[in-house]
Amino acid sequence: MPTIHVLNGPSLNLLGTREPGTYGSRTLVEIEAGLETLAGAHGVTLRCAQSNHEGDLVTWVQEAGRAGEPIILNAGAYTHTSIALRDAIAGTGADVIEVHLSNTQAREGFRHRSTVAPVARGVIAGFGALSYRLALLAFLEGDPADGGGIEGMRAGGSGPRP
Repeated sequence: MPTIHVLNGPSLNLLGTREPGTYGSRTLVEIEAGLETLAGAHGVTLRCAQSNHEGDLVTWVQEAGRAGEPIILNAGAYTHTSIALRDAIAGTGADVIEVHLSNTQAREGFRHRSTVAPVARGVIAGFGALSYRLALLAFLEGDPADGGGIEGMRAGGSGPRP
């Protein structure tokens, strides 16, 4: 059964109580439960993890990238600062969709730059918890001719790369 990783960075464990006007009222556990239901309906395993430590995220990206398993990544604040995450993605050829609950481009200037975006397949931001679902759907329903979607994953691909 194909596996998709959902990796979350610092402070995302606080969802539901942290600035609900910006990030919404759903907890990370609730978001992940909805994703697991959708993935399961498509015969896909979801592997979810969250850490406030950059090194954990780098290790998980490397493991998934080496295994050829796609990643939905909300790196949190590390999005704007982590060359290590960027290098882990590029170095393993990891297929990543970057997600954000808020529209980072409509926020403070320091949030406008992503170190992840240039090595990611795409970025989905500003749709709250739906951002994660949209990323999952992109992996689940991608074009099999390009190695995407369920059939592409079963054949060993995970989709087009930048």
